[in-house]
Amino acid sequence: MNAALWTAQAVLAVVFLVSGTLKSRWPKDRLIASGQTGVAPFPLAVIRTTAVCELLAVAGLILPWATGIAPVLTPVAAVGLSVVMIGAVTSHGSLLRADRTAGRGSAEAKNVAANLVILALCLFVAAGRF
Repeated sequence: MNAALWTAQAVLAVVFLVSGTLKSRWPKDRLIASGQTGVAPFPLAVIRTTAVCELLAVAGLILPWATGIAPVLTPVAAVGLSVVMIGAVTSHGSLLRADRTAGRGSAEAKNVAANLVILALCLFVAAGRF
């Protein structure tokens, strides 16, 4: 079980390191063009704040549990990322509904599915480390 939790933590750390780095540096239109369409309804300040939260959570996923210093921060980071992922699922879901209402095809269903998988990993880490 410990190996599965570490694997999930490492996968989440990589995913959110990339996501947080891109959100902290790229302009909104480039993020959307790269497939991070869930940022579309949000102002740049919210995107940048989310990026900072994601990057802090990356450290929280790994360092506390690895060092034994305040290990409760690891599941807390996973819970925080769960909240971010609930927001992502909601954002992509609303974009999917808008596309379907307008009669357009959409890649948002894949984004929703991917976000649900990431959410499940976050919840797995949170439950396993609490």
